[in-house]
Amino acid sequence: MKKLFAALLAVAMLLGCVSAFAEGGSEDLIAAAKEEGELVVYGSCEEEYLQAACDNFEKLYGIKVTHQRLSTGEVQAKIEEENGNPSADVWFGGTTDPYNICAKEGLLENYEAANAAHLLGPAYRDKDGAWYGIYKGILGFMVNKEELERMGLETPQDWADLLKPEYKGLIWLSNYNTAGTAKLVINTMIQKYGHDEGIKYLVDLDKNIQVYTKSGSGPSKNVGTGECIIGIGFLHDGIYQIVDNGYDNIGLVIPSSGTSFEIGATAIFKGAKHMNAAKLWIEYALSPDCVNQADEFGSYQFLVLDNAEQPAQAAEFGLDPENVMDYDFEDAKENTTKYIGEVMEALGAAADDRFKTE
Repeated sequence: MKKLFAALLAVAMLLGCVSAFAEGGSEDLIAAAKEEGELVVYGSCEEEYLQAACDNFEKLYGIKVTHQRLSTGEVQAKIEEENGNPSADVWFGGTTDPYNICAKEGLLENYEAANAAHLLGPAYRDKDGAWYGIYKGILGFMVNKEELERMGLETPQDWADLLKPEYKGLIWLSNYNTAGTAKLVINTMIQKYGHDEGIKYLVDLDKNIQVYTKSGSGPSKNVGTGECIIGIGFLHDGIYQIVDNGYDNIGLVIPSSGTSFEIGATAIFKGAKHMNAAKLWIEYALSPDCVNQADEFGSYQFLVLDNAEQPAQAAEFGLDPENVMDYDFEDAKENTTKYIGEVMEALGAAADDRFKTE
């Protein structure tokens, strides 16, 4: 009897998997993707999660996956240079500001994904299907509590605090030219303070910046060691350093007057050579098969699918995914490139060496 029950349970589970499988990818799409047999992924999430997501896709569908980890700014530059003849098929992870720039330039393929029905709201997708959100991360500060105490300094609580002279040479931020995180910082300051005051804020902030890192997660990786005292970035990167790397000397700060958030996205490149496999990837990325792996591999962002399981770690550290400003994604889509140019011009030639892209 037990063997019969186990067999029936296995069949039921298989049918359930087939049902969920069919919801996000038709039999025809799956067959066409398998016929192509290959997929190339550029990933802007952290390497461990990227590897796991690609390995699982390959295991589920028998499609060979090649991947490369690049910052969002690096992917944007690469795809712009290739101009419709991309060397990869899909983009996975990283904040949407560079995705929006590529969408505006016609470099992303519009695709209406079946699994987009599970998104928590329309804010988590491009209206034309150029990209889809998979997670949400809060922008804030990560501080080395021990070093601040040793120096007799208080923890900054808001954006304005970062301009205080006592923090000169203590702050790390990512590079506006290479990191989607830094592009989000530009848009956040302009939306928060207004155009002219936002750019002035960034010029004043530059006086206290010690290092601009290539990747958005760069500051978080150096806070626990004390090399960076105050890092600006996504707070889930700080959680990773605390939980996975044991740096309990890191404090997390949500700016008191409000902050913004990223939507980590996925998209198909225009002209992808494995278009069916790329579409199947989008369905996969918008499913628990993909996103529920995140916290197992050090990614503690809030998930934006109604059938996903939220990472307990984010709630444990008191991060509220709703405690954010009303970010204007359309303004960012239309103006990010212009704003970056204006900030770089305002910083002047003296800052050029600090913003090299290689």
